Amino acid sequence: FLWGVFSPPGHLVVGGGRGAVFFSKTTTTPTAPPARRTPRRRSIPHFAIVHAKIRQDLAEVKSMKKLFALTLTLVLFCFSEWPAFAQDQTAQQPTAEEQEKQKAEREKNAYRLLDQVIDEAQSLRLTENRVRVQINAGDMLWDQNQGRARSLFSMAAEGVAELGRTQTQPADRREFQQGGGRPRGPQNMRFFQLRQELVLAAARHDSALAYQLLAATKPPPSVQNTVDQRGARPQFGSEENLEQMLLGRIAALDPKFAAQNAEQMIDKGQFPRTVPEVINQLRGQDSEAAEKLADKTVKRIQAANLLTNNEAAALAQALLTPGPRPPAGEGTAAKQPIQGRAPALEQSVYVDLLSSVIDAALKATPLAQPNQRNAANPRGRAVPGSVRSQPPTDAQIEQGNARRLLMGLQVALPFVDQYLPAKAASVRQKMSEMGMSTTSINLAQTFGLQGNPTADALLQAAAVAPPQMQARLYQQAAYKALDEGDTQRARQIATDHLSEKAREILMQRVDFREMAKKAESSRIEEVRQTLARMQTDNEKIDFLIQVANDSQKSNPKLAVQLLEEAKQMTSRRATSYQHFEQQLKVAHAFAALDPARSFEVLDPGINQLNELLSAAAVLSGFEINMFRDGEMSLQSGNGLTSTINRYGQELALLARSDFERSETLAGRFQFAEPRIMTRMAIVQGLLQVRPGGATRNVFGNVGESFVIRQD
Repeated sequence: FLWGVFSPPGHLVVGGGRGAVFFSKTTTTPTAPPARRTPRRRSIPHFAIVHAKIRQDLAEVKSMKKLFALTLTLVLFCFSEWPAFAQDQTAQQPTAEEQEKQKAEREKNAYRLLDQVIDEAQSLRLTENRVRVQINAGDMLWDQNQGRARSLFSMAAEGVAELGRTQTQPADRREFQQGGGRPRGPQNMRFFQLRQELVLAAARHDSALAYQLLAATKPPPSVQNTVDQRGARPQFGSEENLEQMLLGRIAALDPKFAAQNAEQMIDKGQFPRTVPEVINQLRGQDSEAAEKLADKTVKRIQAANLLTNNEAAALAQALLTPGPRPPAGEGTAAKQPIQGRAPALEQSVYVDLLSSVIDAALKATPLAQPNQRNAANPRGRAVPGSVRSQPPTDAQIEQGNARRLLMGLQVALPFVDQYLPAKAASVRQKMSEMGMSTTSINLAQTFGLQGNPTADALLQAAAVAPPQMQARLYQQAAYKALDEGDTQRARQIATDHLSEKAREILMQRVDFREMAKKAESSRIEEVRQTLARMQTDNEKIDFLIQVANDSQKSNPKLAVQLLEEAKQMTSRRATSYQHFEQQLKVAHAFAALDPARSFEVLDPGINQLNELLSAAAVLSGFEINMFRDGEMSLQSGNGLTSTINRYGQELALLARSDFERSETLAGRFQFAEPRIMTRMAIVQGLLQVRPGGATRNVFGNVGESFVIRQD
């Protein structure tokens, strides 16, 4: 085959003289040699010609054989590697159709698993456990099966109402006592929490249904927490507090309906703190109606006594803090909210309200030195456990409210200077008398810290900020410089401005980041040296995970190697909740690189959690109170329940890549309660939803709406 393919043009001659064999360029069949001739004297001897020809042709054939062998090897290699390469490329960049199929498969698995959870929850004895499952299931089923979701919400409402009727004070006191101390919360806490979760979850989907559930679960008058006669803010669990939260939740869903309810509450003398959200949402549908609601709200606030009505004062500050709405076509302030709020008032209405608040705040007087730490705090409330814990007088309440209003004006000082310059000097003088800073705390607006501020913006803000705020701003600037990839600048900021402890933590992060950029051989050696200097396993594990995360994109092989080191350190049996957390950290870090190793880390922990749960059930009533009537609460604030929740979170993350294995691990919990908890977490992860009644985290990061808080 080779001879036929790579024959040179003409005839290929093998041998010489009479033994020469000729091959035609079109066939490989040998032919007889030509008849012998008598050579002439002047011609070259025949043997020499043939010999030279043979040497030339053999050299060409040898070269062609090498070329053919190389070509064949390359072709075979490409064909063997191409499927894996193509598969890898496809896995990294799935098409839109494939993504839709994956999403549909995840949803199918999620709803199937949710059906199992709902069925299993029917066997739970504790009303609160069944209700919590019904609330979350109804929330997640709404888009897929609205009729069934409504049914689940209705069943949850019946359970909440039953809990409100039967829950007794002594049981609640045991929950909130620690070492025989006073109860740390209102009576019937479980009832109030579940009622809030139910109403706010329904409000995500149907405002009318939410108000129906609010009415259906209204507690008896004997257990209601209501606002006191002095106009204090509504307590947790009070009807007013829940109505205000509900008002803010439905504002985005149905602004006009929310506006109607807001007006009714204002007419009854209430001042819902969520009115600014209602006004802004309503403006998108009906700007005229929004302005009418804003005018009415401000007039009611001005008619109230801001020094005795805390609700009115709080709403006034909520309306003033973001500033006025800019005139049409001027600026983009409305698109850059301060502290998460957009301006709700037009300039003229805003200035009116600002003037009223200033007049009330200027009535503040400094505290007398001997009484600064007495029963009344700066807000005019009695300090629990103090020697003089008698109720404050009306005068003390008014002074406390005046001081609070004055403190709130620190945020609005730029607006006071701009719109009411005649009163600006009096405000600053009063702040100085009271020992308050006259520098505006509204650094977010002054230096453009909204959204995702740069390290430069944070440094500029820190340079002029009040002393009590500078440390936090410099720390954020250092971490921002690190995020921007400027490790040298992060080091410099830490050296110049951070405390010793904060500087050590940041320097460690800088070292980790720089180490990840070095060559692999250098990194491995430095990792070993750094590990040898560390004292605790927790430090070593955090260090390995940090370097692995920084190396993940540039060198995944090194990242896996580092995480294997961390895995070996956590492979022994957990002896504390901290050790469980270390295992969960390693499993989480593996999830993006090698999910199979994440499962290997989590697997042994579930066996140990089963043992701990069995022991807790035996000890319940003696040493710990995790179980009531033989059943574990799904919402207990203890380390064991928190650890189970963390396992649910990690399994939910892994379920997106391997649903069957995640479901299998969740099913290995021997008790129904943790099994339900982890399966519900997997469903939420697959559907990418949060519980409807979950409390929103009010502490933002630098990457979110930038918030400056003064403690």
